[in-house]
Amino acid sequence: MQTAKRIQVLSKHTANQIAAGEVVERPASIVKELVENSIDAGSTAITIEINGGGIDYIKITDNGSGILAEDVPTAFLRHATSKISSADDLGHISTLGFRGEALSSIAAVSRLTMRTRTKNAESGTKIHIEGGDIKECAECGCAEGTAIEVRNVFYNVPARLKFLKSQRAEGAAISDYAARAIMGNPGVSIKLLNNGKVIYHSPGDGQLRSAIFCIYGGEVLPHIKEVDYDDGRFRITGYVGTESISRPNRQQQSLYINSRYVRSQQISYGVQRAFDTRIMVGKFPFYVLDIGVNYEDVDVNVHPNKMEVRFKDEQGAVRAATIATRMALGDPVAPTIRREDIITKKTAFGSINALNAAVRQEIVQPTDGKKPDKQLSYSELFKPADKSPLKLK
Repeated sequence: MQTAKRIQVLSKHTANQIAAGEVVERPASIVKELVENSIDAGSTAITIEINGGGIDYIKITDNGSGILAEDVPTAFLRHATSKISSADDLGHISTLGFRGEALSSIAAVSRLTMRTRTKNAESGTKIHIEGGDIKECAECGCAEGTAIEVRNVFYNVPARLKFLKSQRAEGAAISDYAARAIMGNPGVSIKLLNNGKVIYHSPGDGQLRSAIFCIYGGEVLPHIKEVDYDDGRFRITGYVGTESISRPNRQQQSLYINSRYVRSQQISYGVQRAFDTRIMVGKFPFYVLDIGVNYEDVDVNVHPNKMEVRFKDEQGAVRAATIATRMALGDPVAPTIRREDIITKKTAFGSINALNAAVRQEIVQPTDGKKPDKQLSYSELFKPADKSPLKLK
């Protein structure tokens, strides 16, 4: 029989390294967390510099609001954040970051130096941390904003270090995230340098087409269609590509929920459905889509990496993605019902039940060949209290 082992409380150092493993999976995770902090700080220009695939060196510089001198040490404590203050705030998260884990996790597995200055401060603050231990915190001269340097990622966690991929592969992962950040934030100028070479430099002019041009070049621009859809619950904007630029993988698919880059197989499937008769099996469409939804109707607190979300109405989101894509491609979204038929109850579907079913798919459009001035939605035709059909006279 196995001898019972004593239960013991892990040291703070060990606990921090375990927690860091959930947030910092690889150098690209560090870049993602720091860039999101910069965006939340209101930055209009962000520079990302990496050497050795981000394993040896990462530097993120921004022109955001900075951190108050007295808050600098606090910022590196676990669950310290300025973005939420209570559990109630988790129901309507509007910032990219909110968990208060990133800085402490990064500092626990690297050698980190941060310089920051707020707008009205005469001087800035410098802090240097190694393996979670503060080595220096003092006044310094620096530009307004924040600059964070991260060196020797996982130097004190060899078990994690040996599972990192090559410097080239880790650098490619950082480039991939930078591309997503650029397209998700066209109003922010983002510059990426890999070993001193400029990979991306977006103009930050607020135009998504400019961001797409920065990432994919001018050859894709003639083959993308603008998406602009709003059914009252989901507002979908962005671009989808025609079948001519479809690819055998999903690398050219970028999805954002309220400007947050996420991954969703269901939404990807919804867009794919709109291409059922356009592309061959094994091909995947190009798209850059941002789904705007009430913060209360989506849960982003699913995983520490914040790449997964849960919709309150996931099927509605998938259906909206399909309809929005079909409309952008110029395809009919479904059989149509004329507004005058709704008013007179002389529907082409033969019964109110058939009409209700059609409305649930949000396919009510005029049949005069003109674009509808307003697309009718299920919520507009049904009473909000009990969802029972409106009486048609």
